[in-house]
Amino acid sequence: MESTVNSPFDASAASTSSTQDAANAPPGGWRIIAAATIGNALEWFDLVVYGFFAVTIAKLFFPTGDDTVSLLLTLGTFGVSFFMRPLGALVLGVYADKVGRKAALMFSIALMTIGTLMIAAMPTYEAIGLWAPAGIVLARMIQGFSAGGEFGSATAFLAEYAPKRRGFYASWQGASQGMTTLLAAAFGAVLNNQLSPEQMQSWGWRIPFIFGLLIAPVAYYIRKHVDETPEFLAAKAEMRTRAVHSAPLAETFANQKERLLLVIGAVVLGTVSSYLILYMPTFAVKQLGLPASTAFTAIIATGVVQTVFNPIVGHLSDKWGRTGLMLTAAVLFGVLVYPVFHWLSANPSFYAMLAVQIFIGLMAVVYFGPLPALLTEMFPTQARTTGMSLGYNIAVTIFGGFAPFIIAWLISATGNVLAPSFYVMGAAVISIVALLRIRRLKMY
Repeated sequence: MESTVNSPFDASAASTSSTQDAANAPPGGWRIIAAATIGNALEWFDLVVYGFFAVTIAKLFFPTGDDTVSLLLTLGTFGVSFFMRPLGALVLGVYADKVGRKAALMFSIALMTIGTLMIAAMPTYEAIGLWAPAGIVLARMIQGFSAGGEFGSATAFLAEYAPKRRGFYASWQGASQGMTTLLAAAFGAVLNNQLSPEQMQSWGWRIPFIFGLLIAPVAYYIRKHVDETPEFLAAKAEMRTRAVHSAPLAETFANQKERLLLVIGAVVLGTVSSYLILYMPTFAVKQLGLPASTAFTAIIATGVVQTVFNPIVGHLSDKWGRTGLMLTAAVLFGVLVYPVFHWLSANPSFYAMLAVQIFIGLMAVVYFGPLPALLTEMFPTQARTTGMSLGYNIAVTIFGGFAPFIIAWLISATGNVLAPSFYVMGAAVISIVALLRIRRLKMY
């Protein structure tokens, strides 16, 4: 277990026995998990669906006469929305640290619903011309702003409700992404199997976004009926007693600059692996010539792996430490990703795709499972959401949001279908350096 003796933050992050863990579980634990993760699930569902149906969206909203250019424009729009994430992290992160985690979660789910509704109802380019791609871009920007505050607020909410089981509770962020990857892939597989290409382009692609709209009111209701975290309330009470003014943004930039940079570095591989999963159906169709239904069916395996193993890895990180598990995954991923993609390109089949998806899923889980808890332990309570949201979303914006675009461009520019592996290897190196520094300075 990694020592927390020198950490200025919560000593309660240290592991305890399973009996103590059970005793320290928060009341209504599953309700807390649902309240925190359902918004993250909706955000990720919308992102995954947009990525999975990128080829169809390209034809309907970004027609150029060149399929490659249309796809790049679609993936570029996917990435442009990520420029809003740091702004959302600033606004909603500060809001969460000053007003409360619950208030920020309520606000973010409302914004996310607006963006999803716009995409689900947007007329195509053929119907309204340039207003169609402009509307898609605006919707993605609203979603990006919302997502910027969602992860930090929800992760802080989970971690602060169970300070002695941060790893397990916060890991449900990753599990919720797995559930929605599974759900989105199921939509993709079923729709591509049951509908003709004409039906898919006419109305079929809208079905998953409409389903996402049905989740939103449930998420809002659940979040409305949970209490603020005890840890946040205690920190606010202490600040009132000491007559200290809350200034989370100033605190982050004045005293937490190195931690902010290290959080960015630690998140890089986590976000690249997540968005690589999202890009794989497009890769399978465009580069390997596999049917879309085959690609979506194979990616279901990734969703299963993420859903089942994230809480297990999170639990293990409470007992064994965060950085050891993450470094192991980063090294294995960096070393093995090239031969894995080489093998897939030489054997483009359903079973090869299935094996690669399981490999990516396992590496992503072992790395991402402990990550949310590690991020919460990097910052003090009064600036936790601001620092975590900023670091996370800067990394996601630079390395994750444009990952599908960069990978597609690299393949197009080099003519090398193994280009995705180069991007993952670079991300692994950055994150390994950051984790070694965090481990050396005992910043957890």
